[in-house]
Amino acid sequence: MSFNAIILEKNEVTRFSHSLKTITKQQLLQQQGDTLVKIQYSSINYKDALALTNKSPIVRQWPMVPGIDGVGMVIECQSGRYQPGDLVILNGWGCGETHWGCFAQYAYLKSDWLIPLPSNLTPYQSMIIGTAGYTAALCVLRIVDFGVKPEDGKILVTGATGGVGSVAIALLSKLGYQVTASTSKMKDEDYLHKLGAVGIIDSQSLKEPNRPLQKEQWSAAIDVVGSYTLANICAQTQYGGIVTCCGLAQGMDLPATVAPFILRGVTLAGVDSVMASYDKRVAAWQLIAQHFDEKLFSYIGKTITLNECSDIANKMIAGQIKGRFIVDVDH
Repeated sequence: MSFNAIILEKNEVTRFSHSLKTITKQQLLQQQGDTLVKIQYSSINYKDALALTNKSPIVRQWPMVPGIDGVGMVIECQSGRYQPGDLVILNGWGCGETHWGCFAQYAYLKSDWLIPLPSNLTPYQSMIIGTAGYTAALCVLRIVDFGVKPEDGKILVTGATGGVGSVAIALLSKLGYQVTASTSKMKDEDYLHKLGAVGIIDSQSLKEPNRPLQKEQWSAAIDVVGSYTLANICAQTQYGGIVTCCGLAQGMDLPATVAPFILRGVTLAGVDSVMASYDKRVAAWQLIAQHFDEKLFSYIGKTITLNECSDIANKMIAGQIKGRFIVDVDH
C-alpha cells in the first residue's frame, strides 16, 4: 500500500523543504502507534501554518508529515479500543511535531489519542471545527464552568475572524452570551455579525501599553493574541471575571501587573488543547455537536487540496484569511 502525504524535510544540504510525496505503509508503521486510520479530512490550524512555512520551530523530528487534526475510519486497532469502520477524531498529541500527522491519506496513531466522532457530526463538519474550534469549545466550557452567565455582561473574543475566534463567537452566541469581537479586519463586520457578534472593536486598541487597571468592560474573554493585548484585557475585565488564554499571535510575553488579579479578583486561565484529557475532549466535542449552528458550517468552511496547503499557510501567517480551511487529503 502506498499513499500521498505532505513531507517536511530539513537538513544541512536541502535546508527546509516541503513537498507532496508517495509514502508506503511500511514507512508509516515505523511511527509509534497502534491504530491505522484512513484519513478523510484534515484542516489547517495556526500551528500547521507555522510548520509549513518554517516560521517557528514547531517540527521537532525530521522528516515530518504535518497536520495536527484528522478525522477518518479505523482500519485496524491493535489495542481493541476501536473496531474497523469506527469513525474517530484526532486533535493534537504532538502530531505534526514529533509524530507524523494527518496531511496524508493514512495515519498511524495511538488509540488513546482518539475520540469517537459525535453521531450528529459528519467527518467534514468535524474538520470545519478542527483543533481551532475544539480549543474554542474548551475555552467556552472553562467560562461556563467558572459560573459566568449571559446576564453578567459582555464577553470579548480576540482574533475573531480566525478559527478559534469564529467558533467561539458562534458557540457563545448560541448559548445566549453577548459577544464583542476584536479584529484587525474591520471590513469583515458582516462575517462577524453573522457568527453572532453583537459588537466589534479594532484589535489595534488593545495592542499598545496602557494602564494597569482600566474601565471594567468584560465578564469574560477568550484571547488568542497574548502580549499587550492579553495584559489590556485583564485590566478591562470586570470584578471576579475570567480571561481564558490559548494563543500567542502578538507574542509570548505578558507585560502586565498583578493589579487586576489582586484588586479585582480576575482569573487568568490557560487552556491547552494538545494534551487535554479524554473527558475534556469529549465534553468539548459534545458542546460543539449540540450547540454549533448547522447553518454556519458552510459559511466558515472552505475545502482545499494537499497541494494548496502551502499557499493557505502563508496567507494565514500573514493574517490574510478568515474562517476555516478543510483539507481533502484524497485530492
